[in-house]
Amino acid sequence: MQKIILFTAIMLAAMVGKLNAQNNGTYKNVLDYSYWQPESPNYEMSFKKNEKLMDQNIFTIKSVKSKIDGFGTLMKTVPTDLYKGKTVKLSGFVKTEKVKSWAGLWMRVDYYKAQVLAFDNMRNRGIKGTTDWMKYEVVLFVPTESTSISYGTLLDGTGEIWFKDVNLEVVDDAVEETGSIKGRKNKTISFEKRAKAIADEIKSITDSEKKALKAEVETIDQDVSKGLLSKEKGETLKLEKAAVRAATIETKVAIEEAKLNQLIQDRVDGKLEDEPNKKGGRMIMLGGSNTEIGQNQTEINIASLKVYDGNEDKKNRQSKRTTSQMVFAAGLNNVVTNNTVNESDFRYLGSHFYELGVTYNSRILENDNLLHAKYGLSVMYNNLRPTDNRSFVINGNQTGLVLNTKDLKDSRFRNVYLVAPIHLEFDFSGNKDSNGNPFFRTHNSFRLGVGGYAGINLKSKQIINFDDQDLKAREKTKGDFNTNNFIYGLSTYIGYKSTSLYLKYDLNPLFKNNVIDQNNVSLGIRFDFN
Repeated sequence: MQKIILFTAIMLAAMVGKLNAQNNGTYKNVLDYSYWQPESPNYEMSFKKNEKLMDQNIFTIKSVKSKIDGFGTLMKTVPTDLYKGKTVKLSGFVKTEKVKSWAGLWMRVDYYKAQVLAFDNMRNRGIKGTTDWMKYEVVLFVPTESTSISYGTLLDGTGEIWFKDVNLEVVDDAVEETGSIKGRKNKTISFEKRAKAIADEIKSITDSEKKALKAEVETIDQDVSKGLLSKEKGETLKLEKAAVRAATIETKVAIEEAKLNQLIQDRVDGKLEDEPNKKGGRMIMLGGSNTEIGQNQTEINIASLKVYDGNEDKKNRQSKRTTSQMVFAAGLNNVVTNNTVNESDFRYLGSHFYELGVTYNSRILENDNLLHAKYGLSVMYNNLRPTDNRSFVINGNQTGLVLNTKDLKDSRFRNVYLVAPIHLEFDFSGNKDSNGNPFFRTHNSFRLGVGGYAGINLKSKQIINFDDQDLKAREKTKGDFNTNNFIYGLSTYIGYKSTSLYLKYDLNPLFKNNVIDQNNVSLGIRFDFN
């Protein structure tokens, strides 16, 4: 009874369902290839015989406009019966002329129109400019549940390409896949998606054969109207064509119905599960997070200003060779005078610093996660609070602390800098995930960074708070205070995951011409949010 109910529900869905939307465009046939381009004619596509080898075809795609936003492709689609569970290589020779954007071979493994299981179009290594004949290859793994392989060549933008000797062959499984969507990493297709795909295919077969029959009937009617056929002969031919199309529908639909019956039986027998990772919703994170999320979940990371759409998106972006982080640091700030910070003129706990910035983290070696170059831009706020009721006073080219005549409640001297820090970072997060697969995630273990920074002084300001009789008063004084316009120094940090202990020291003194040099030094906590 359960099987009958499932079958009835699926067939009803097939009757009311619609086919997956196709991109607007036109298809035409060239030998056993078809070619596609947008509705507006952008390309000429054709083939010619090789003058030396008359049995060899050379196919051509040529742009006919000076500017094109889109692509044209020549393609062929074959069933996967001979390739399921195997690694397949597409190879061919390509020649180009004045290709402005890119061109390349491409291959796609599909489960009907419902899901792309593997894909590569050479976009990350596209052919550009003018090149002579050269052999190119695309390698994909074909999952056992696949139904078709489509392959060919494409031209994006303007230019002209020729291709020949296209070959599809099974290769050893040790050959690495080249695709952006790899067949070996393909996730299980749910029962619901499989059932709908088969139902859509049944409807597609019926619609296609009916459309073909309609065209044949129209041709017969035209021949009758022209007197090329008698009316009686025309009616006989229509019946014959209808019988052929009906038989084709019956044969093709029977194959799909058998697949549907088997799918339902597998579900009844418990061999198929519901949609995996169905859990959805949004997760809002305040700091760095390496936690896995569901396939249909969205993670909004406020600290790093990133939004991840599912765990695959999060994993791919976090394991890129160059990633970005938001940096925030805060802590104690003071000056080094005569190589010491003892007996400082500034309060140890009251003087502090802040830093806010954006950094890029680039893995130096492609297949090793230890060494990274870390660089970016930061805004630094260095605050100093003098002791003993003092404030800064400018005397010519000297800037010094003097006793203020007012009873100060607070005295603070602030410098704001725009700096470009750069560090060599040693990241011990490793090269693999928990399953032993290559994964170059950063900030997942201990880290050590050594480097420096350089920048400019954006603003210097002194703020004093005091009581004016029964009123609370505040004075702000802005100016250069004889401070250096440029800043440069050394910095280092050591920590675990996103949190580290941070030390930085200015190599140039705070003031330009003071008799005694005082160099800013900061010690605090730093957060690098992926």
